[in-house]
Amino acid sequence: MTEFTPADSPEVIALVRHGETDWNSARRIQGRTEVPLNETGRAQARATGELLAALDLSVAWHSVVSSPLGRAHETAAIIAQSLGLTPPAIDHAFIERDFGPAEGLDVAEAMDRWPGLIIPGAESLDVLADRTAREFERVLTTAPGSIVVAHGAMLRAGLARITNTEVPRILNGEIWLLRRDSDGVGTGNLASPFSVRRARTTAGLSLA
Repeated sequence: MTEFTPADSPEVIALVRHGETDWNSARRIQGRTEVPLNETGRAQARATGELLAALDLSVAWHSVVSSPLGRAHETAAIIAQSLGLTPPAIDHAFIERDFGPAEGLDVAEAMDRWPGLIIPGAESLDVLADRTAREFERVLTTAPGSIVVAHGAMLRAGLARITNTEVPRILNGEIWLLRRDSDGVGTGNLASPFSVRRARTTAGLSLA
């Protein structure tokens, strides 16, 4: 693995998980169910905006885009306001995984019922990873400097597909940086001291 600092790369986007909801604190699966932020989630969104504002990057943040689900869009709006940016755009490509019959269930119960969360009637994990990684590539290529606010399952699946590594559970308000240079793709997790996972491929970020 090759480490990098945020200022190293001209092509950088930020990937942010929305703030906490009551279902998050209760460990219930939300999927595409509308569940609003709670006050902890709003505080997390403000803190995330402050951290993004403090980063020393070679590309300034210029726009925020979010999933259409309310918890992500409210998080994105708080971040945009913190950074003095225009209100966030909605992009349906960043919607959370459809968990089908698991939505509303306790996570432990769902895991017992469907090991690995391979759930009949839900979006498959492979489809989720493919669509998410493609969308990350699209934004990284066409709009570096963007902040994407989305959801835990889809962010984790896309990052795992890009880096070809295991990605830990992504916490509410957590930031991952995704950047590309001539050596490949790197990711950095800003929930803790800056750490890096790098995917080295001859094609760089090739997700066709």
